[in-house]
Amino acid sequence: MAKKKELTKEEKIKHETARLKRALRDLDKNKLAVVSSLISSAAFLAVSMQELEEIINENGYTSEYQNGENQFGTKQSDEVKTLIAMQKNFNTAIKTLAELAPASKDKKSLLREMMNE
Repeated sequence: MAKKKELTKEEKIKHETARLKRALRDLDKNKLAVVSSLISSAAFLAVSMQELEEIINENGYTSEYQNGENQFGTKQSDEVKTLIAMQKNFNTAIKTLAELAPASKDKKSLLREMMNE
């Protein structure tokens, strides 16, 4: 069985961008052009957060530090701090995109149509 090829970060971002654009495909073309940079940023953040989560899973949530000769301790890792900041930005971007997205069209099921007859 062949191994699945690992995608590069750029390829992952491209896939995420396409996924977000598909979700917004019913959006007016002008609005879509205006928010295209927000879509790209959200895709970058989504992929970057996945990478940070993998690093955190490998290395843990904390890191040790040494201040001076005798002061040691643990602190929240830089990756965790970065992930938290990225999550806030990502949530804001997705909320903005969700507010712009047109309401979904309700699909009537065949069963509901038959019930209404």
